[in-house]
Amino acid sequence: MALLEELGLLKKSLGGETEPPAEQFQKQTEASFSKTVLSRGVDNRYLVLAVSIVQNEEGKHEKHLIITASQSLEYKELCILRNDWCSVPVEPGDIIHLEGDCLSDTWIIDEDFGYLILYPDMLISGTSIASSIRCMRRAVLSETFRSSDLATRQMLIGTVLHEVFQKAISNSFAPEKLQEFAFQTVQEIRHLKEMYRLNLNQEEVKQEVEEYLPSFSKWAGDFMHQYTSSDFPKMQLSLPSDGNNNNSTCNIEVINSLDIEESIWSPRFGLKGKIDVTVGVKIHRGYKTKYKIMPLELKTGKELNSIEHRSQLVLYTLLSQERRADPEAGLLLYLKTGNMYPVPANHLDKRELLRLRNQMAFSLFHRISKSAIEKEKTKLAPLPQIIEDQQSCKYCSQIGNCALYSRAVEQQTDDSSVPIGMLPKIKEETQHLKLTHLEYFSLWCLMLTLESQSKDNKKNHQHIWLMPASEMEESGSCIGNLIRTECVKTICDGQYLHNFQRKNGDIPVTNLMAGDRIILSGEERTLFALSRGYVKEINVTSVTCLLDRNVSVLPESTLFRLDQEEKTCDIDTPLGNLSKLMENTCVSQKLRDLIIDFREPQFISYLSSVLPYDAKDTVACILKGLNKPQRQAMKKVLLSKDYTLIVGMPGTGKTTTICTLVRLRRYIKTSRNSQKRKFADRSPLNP
Repeated sequence: MALLEELGLLKKSLGGETEPPAEQFQKQTEASFSKTVLSRGVDNRYLVLAVSIVQNEEGKHEKHLIITASQSLEYKELCILRNDWCSVPVEPGDIIHLEGDCLSDTWIIDEDFGYLILYPDMLISGTSIASSIRCMRRAVLSETFRSSDLATRQMLIGTVLHEVFQKAISNSFAPEKLQEFAFQTVQEIRHLKEMYRLNLNQEEVKQEVEEYLPSFSKWAGDFMHQYTSSDFPKMQLSLPSDGNNNNSTCNIEVINSLDIEESIWSPRFGLKGKIDVTVGVKIHRGYKTKYKIMPLELKTGKELNSIEHRSQLVLYTLLSQERRADPEAGLLLYLKTGNMYPVPANHLDKRELLRLRNQMAFSLFHRISKSAIEKEKTKLAPLPQIIEDQQSCKYCSQIGNCALYSRAVEQQTDDSSVPIGMLPKIKEETQHLKLTHLEYFSLWCLMLTLESQSKDNKKNHQHIWLMPASEMEESGSCIGNLIRTECVKTICDGQYLHNFQRKNGDIPVTNLMAGDRIILSGEERTLFALSRGYVKEINVTSVTCLLDRNVSVLPESTLFRLDQEEKTCDIDTPLGNLSKLMENTCVSQKLRDLIIDFREPQFISYLSSVLPYDAKDTVACILKGLNKPQRQAMKKVLLSKDYTLIVGMPGTGKTTTICTLVRLRRYIKTSRNSQKRKFADRSPLNP
């Protein structure tokens, strides 16, 4: 079944989408100047001045947009949205990007040609958009409460398998080499830390990883020429460029690996993502051979060949167009079996997925509901509607946040529309919360969202693709016209030391200094956001950076630019903590009692229950130099069961008190461990 057909069936089963209103309406506004650079061309940015729905000669509705790419707002153009594009929630004052042809200052976007990208500078991951197919609400919640998705055993195994395969495709799929790569990967510090957190045995993880290795060899034998002498498996793949050619049977041969975890930002389509492996392939059809560079997506779970997995590949073909020619298809590989599926990227599939992306961008952009009536309070906007699908909700990682947002935010207004069948589930997920807890969640969710929007509106990455380096250098936040010098040094996995010099002359006057976060891009449009990292050292002749990718694979003549990555308001952590605070656990219950319900903190009566019996002289030595209020604060902290607030004016010794407290805590812990060892040595059970 085609991807487009499956999308259509899913819409019907999940309630579909609203049709354009029958009556004609006109909606206009005074255009407020946007901070976004308006321009035509590849990175065109248009400001929407007015939106209206009209009826054409055939009696069908069209959405007409009056737009401008002029900074003076003087020159206006018309954009006509037809068919399903009428449902795009575009409003006056929005920024859009258009793909297609413009004739006589008129754009026509319909089901067969052209795309409209809403808020193109908001880059959304392909994974999030693919997950929105079945439930838009889950996708929006996942973007909002990112910290709530903790790594699991399956995720760790999947990460290790990805890395083993990526090492093999760049080196060798020989069985002994696969064993070596598996051993090396499991031994890496970051994976060992994750195993410790998940209480996993290293040998068990290695054994589970090794179960996949025969499938790796099977895939290499089927699709890589150097590992097989037999014919490649027959596959069904029709590329859009093949036209009406009825022969879809072909053989796919993977020639080489061009990149691993290629990170691409696409301001053309408002997308971002990391492609597992970028491969060069030969498509053999009869006596003809076609060479393509395609994204290869690795999956470690069940072999589903699902609409979400294939949609992700279609979106990756759009990402790939930022760096190279349209691949027209992607490859989906299930590592458990070694089976691979080609996924063609047709215009209709791209269209539907970009429309989903626009809906998601609209929901993320309009998280705050601002009333036209000044007296009404600013409030959180409703999320996309809850779907009535017990099976999907049962295994949804965002079910807690979904129910919480519904009760705390949406059900307090008239905009709430909850399917009757989901009311018991929402009650079950939130019945442990009091009204005060729900109000607390709503208030702080609103406050964090407001803070985020105020800062994000001022600072984003759009200058990288909309403004030349020479112009950004004037503000001191960019250095352009750089060439790479010396050899790249590998500090560790994911950290590479690069040295750059100005192609002509010295480094210009800049605000960049050691320790600043930077984004490395090429001066060419196809090479922006190649890597991220930190400035290690900078002087008048060179700049040394620690980057997360090795860019030495690019030609030596490549010109680079360094842009300062401005700090924005990161609300992921506080929103994640707010979500955890509302969980139905003993720890969260205790925190709610203290933070929201203002239960007074409890204290132990005597220090003797905290300090070791022979600690008097050592403690006196540690406390030497502290005044009486500092000693009292130390005592209160040691007696605390819950928390203690140390309050004081600047210069009154709060930092000194805390440092002394750390020393004392360390001594207490060491002393207790020593006593435990002595007790174990004296035990009659100890041989």
